[in-house]
Amino acid sequence: MSHFRRSRVTGGTFFFTVVTYRRQRFLCDDDVRVALRESIRHTREQHPFEIDAWVLLPDHMHCMWTLPDGDADFSVRWNVIKRGVTRRVGARLQRADLMNESKSAHRESTLWQRRFWEHQIRDDRDLQAHVDYGHFNPVKHGYVARAIDWPYSSVHRSIRDGVITDDWGGGLASGVPDRVE
Repeated sequence: MSHFRRSRVTGGTFFFTVVTYRRQRFLCDDDVRVALRESIRHTREQHPFEIDAWVLLPDHMHCMWTLPDGDADFSVRWNVIKRGVTRRVGARLQRADLMNESKSAHRESTLWQRRFWEHQIRDDRDLQAHVDYGHFNPVKHGYVARAIDWPYSSVHRSIRDGVITDDWGGGLASGVPDRVE
């Protein structure tokens, strides 16, 4: 069994990338978005966290959370969220052709990659770079020409709150970084 080193900083802010199994493109489906929203709400009731940013794409999502003081367990939160979505929409999305021995042994569905990528935010500059990366991701992947045109993004909240203007992330020539350092 692999043992991954995860950050144990309590009350930290973290950037996550969560990917569907074999990059299946269902995360923007109406029923999946509703299931995800409900699973997040339920998880936050039991295991609170603040959502700093979120971008949902068809086969992956980027988000940034801040955990409460004294709490470093983002893994349990992801487990509850993924399990909740799977319970709600798994009957429609489960793919017998993608099941393998390992997935069966771990009692997993074919909706999610087993793991997720996390990065602990170090400072304000790091936070802004990761928020920008997530918000610009729909443009980078060619789904829209401008970040504001992607409906499944907290970029709209940033614009509403005056953090950025509505012309931010206007395309690949806009100067927004396409990778996080």
